[in-house]
Amino acid sequence: MFRQEKRVTSAASNHPLLSLVIASRESALALWQARNIEARLAALYPQTKITIRGMTTQGDRILDRALDKSGGKGLFVKELEDALAAGSADIAVHSMKDVPMVLPPGFAIAAIAERADSRDAFVSNQYADFSALPDGSCVGTSSLRRESQIRARFPRLKIEPLRGNVQTRLKKLDDGQYAAIVLAAAGLKRLGLADRITAILTPEDSLPAPGQGALGIECRADRADLIAMMQPLDHAETAACVRAERALSRALSGNCQLPLGAYAQAEGGSLRLRGFVASPDGAKFVRAELTADARDPEALGNELAARLRALGATDILAALES
Repeated sequence: MFRQEKRVTSAASNHPLLSLVIASRESALALWQARNIEARLAALYPQTKITIRGMTTQGDRILDRALDKSGGKGLFVKELEDALAAGSADIAVHSMKDVPMVLPPGFAIAAIAERADSRDAFVSNQYADFSALPDGSCVGTSSLRRESQIRARFPRLKIEPLRGNVQTRLKKLDDGQYAAIVLAAAGLKRLGLADRITAILTPEDSLPAPGQGALGIECRADRADLIAMMQPLDHAETAACVRAERALSRALSGNCQLPLGAYAQAEGGSLRLRGFVASPDGAKFVRAELTADARDPEALGNELAARLRALGATDILAALES
């Protein structure tokens, strides 16, 4: 069973705003996401004038080092949250995998839209999959989560950082800087670049990041009117899955410095949650899964986090913090 969280009375949605400003990063993918939400809101509230305010975040500006060396996921959302706090934007649209596990005080996720493809994609101009790559081949990825999983399965490969927007990353591949790269399948599909996908990586091969493939709508927590307006976009099943994934990550202090994956799937009235924690080199790797009632996703996430700690995640975390 999947139930929408009761946040405010539905009466507020009977009086939608006359104007609405969406804050978005200016990358092609972020703008696609914002326009997708804009179109859905326009269909729901034709009397509301909706505009998108494009912004460049600190995460977009820092391209010379990996996220785990530059401040983490919050770099992609802080400027958007500043706009919400100042009242120059009403809502912000994010990929949920980019949203820090703990929101700053005064902010809320008003809705989580139905999830697209949550998987990772292997992209190469020459090779069909990881097993086809020659020893020492250079693979580009922007996340420690992906890196640790590749290293654990294919220690003979060389992993190098890969930053920039989707088009920039593909160009680096096309220029021969990498034999293959790994990207989110949803981003490629949303940009009309599905033909660049060489192979889809199953969750068994590459467990996704918490929230991967799902779009979240953020606003100020005191804006009950906005939260009510967004409720028709909230997909209960997706929201439950993402809440479980984020609870697991939060319980393990998940951030860009921790190689961690979490992926929940709905199975009837239950959620099946899989998770892993690893050392960056993939040498230490613990994984586990649990299935529980879907009505308490956070409890499921916390329970699986405890199980991962008991299996060795605590030692991995201690080593990363030392």
